[in-house]
Amino acid sequence: MKLLIKGGHVIDPQNKRDGVFELLIENGKIEKVAQNIRASSVKTIQAKGKIVMPGLVDMHVHLREPGREDKETVATATAAALKGGVVAVLAMPNTTPAVDSAENAELLQAIIKKSACCRVFIAGTITHRREGAQLSEIAKLKKKGSLAITDDGASVDSDELFFAALKAARENNLLVICHCEDKGLSDGVVNLGITSTRMGLRGISCQSEYKRVQRDIALAKKAGARIHIAHVSCQESVEIIAQAKKKGVTVTCETAPHYFTLSEEQALGFDTNMKVNPPLRSPKDVEAIKQGLKAGIIDAIASDHAPHTENEKDIEFERAAFGMIGLETALSLGITELVQKDILSFSQLIEKLSQNPARILGIEGGNLSAGARADIVIVDPEKEWLVERRGIVSKSKNSPFIGRRLKGVVEYTICSGKIMFNR
Repeated sequence: MKLLIKGGHVIDPQNKRDGVFELLIENGKIEKVAQNIRASSVKTIQAKGKIVMPGLVDMHVHLREPGREDKETVATATAAALKGGVVAVLAMPNTTPAVDSAENAELLQAIIKKSACCRVFIAGTITHRREGAQLSEIAKLKKKGSLAITDDGASVDSDELFFAALKAARENNLLVICHCEDKGLSDGVVNLGITSTRMGLRGISCQSEYKRVQRDIALAKKAGARIHIAHVSCQESVEIIAQAKKKGVTVTCETAPHYFTLSEEQALGFDTNMKVNPPLRSPKDVEAIKQGLKAGIIDAIASDHAPHTENEKDIEFERAAFGMIGLETALSLGITELVQKDILSFSQLIEKLSQNPARILGIEGGNLSAGARADIVIVDPEKEWLVERRGIVSKSKNSPFIGRRLKGVVEYTICSGKIMFNR
């Protein structure tokens, strides 16, 4: 089926296109991007007043399947992704069993093939069972489709083992995604400081993150490997990454919407949906994250979608699980907190949510070029919506943004030329 998108404001930073254009789609590809396209036998979408942009690529998502289908499944997570304008996700490997072998990679790939609504790519673990003691079958994970390796949720404490992993990743052309946390400095549940003192809870220092960022970058430089720093949350990490980039180190990084939207002060009400790792930081850190995005130091925005059941969240703050869902709100939070407040242009936001993640992962996507895969999102940037529990598609409902009004409504999500979501 041919599809014609008419009258929309097309923003495609890779091709430096920012204006009213039409898109003709055929056989899953973008056939033409031009004005006043004439075509017969087409389904037409009128997009006047809307923004037409490349589909989002979320490079940090916890699908929970296999093993914790009570929290989320590939089917429910990818349906949530489509509602949020996400056309491709990178699945973190902290499942049960962990994606640490060819067999376990095959198990997840079979589930994806059977039930995914959008593209799902996989990451393998750095170490067996993510225990930090023995390297995973890195070459075999690559052969089974892993785009990256990570022990997300944990950092590899041993310098020697992590260096060996970096060398193996370089030899197999794999990205290493670093969860930067020194557990010896992070035995807490909220940011270390005034808030942790007021709450009477153990704190997690910024030092636990930035010291590990420093180490991981130094070892990656020594090994000649590509690394990507996940969920950057504090000012010092941004500064260290900026210096590494100036020195030519092959490092990229991401932050999550909650780190430029919420601060530790929101945790004072003991709402366990505000409990996340790394923790919500100080207002100073929030400002540093925004400025890091603006300056281009932070390459990508990823949701770190981490679904949990009510039983894991509706308990005492100290005992509650770390994490919040984010696939359905990432784009709207970017529009509301970054574009509307003149931190980023819409084009820059698309770079962070689509173009750069696709480039970092080495996958097709992130642009609206003629001949490219037709992964497209149509958004009403001015329309407001209320985040309501009953409207959440994800199986888990642990969002700190419930009750909040956001700008930017996804009207259509198109994957490989097929309309997969239509509000």
